[in-house]
Amino acid sequence: MKNKNLKIGLGITCFVLALALTVQIRTMAIENSIVAQSFANDELKDDLLEWKEKYEKIAESLAKTNKELDVIRQSVSTNASDSEEKTAQIKKNNLLLGLTNVTGSGIVIELADGQTNLPILDASTLLIHDGNLRDIVNELANAGAEAIEINGQRIVNSTYIVCAGNVILVNGEKISSPCRIKAIGHQESLYGAVERAGGTLQNMRMNNLSVQVKKENNIKINKFAGALTQKFMRNRGE
Repeated sequence: MKNKNLKIGLGITCFVLALALTVQIRTMAIENSIVAQSFANDELKDDLLEWKEKYEKIAESLAKTNKELDVIRQSVSTNASDSEEKTAQIKKNNLLLGLTNVTGSGIVIELADGQTNLPILDASTLLIHDGNLRDIVNELANAGAEAIEINGQRIVNSTYIVCAGNVILVNGEKISSPCRIKAIGHQESLYGAVERAGGTLQNMRMNNLSVQVKKENNIKINKFAGALTQKFMRNRGE
């Protein structure tokens, strides 16, 4: 009887010990799992912090680069604008100096020496003179002509029109009758300036010279072919 009770007691004790051991093992396993997960979470946090730091540095570098690009773009835009303005000014100056071929509306004047069967005291009155051409050029210029040409010679600030025997020199080139004067500008203003009463053309007609004036919309005037001289001017900085 005692042996039987002892065996039962030992069995119960072993069962309790086994149950306790099982619970202990499971508890340790759970704790190890929690610790491992904690370590994994810490490593993940470290990785996230590291990547966040890298991202912030890259974002900062990108922002700096964008600012530099903005400065470059602004500089390029300013330079381009300055370049366009300078180019436009150069073109304008070339037009004023007669260094560019031009096309536009204006008037064309055809002149030719006169003829008459009547006796005259001075035959030279039937001829085109350098003074006639100078007066016509002045009338056109005063009326706002933007470009003037006489028999292919562009009129510029340095142009001289003088008589040389039986011919007229314009820019050093010989000009003789007939003369064709082209002027680009406001048609009505130009036409009114040369056809006014008491003007040069009216006086030439009275002397029996051939004079015709036409308005045209597609006048072509070539650029000045000579050399612009500078004898008396210099830069103030020199």
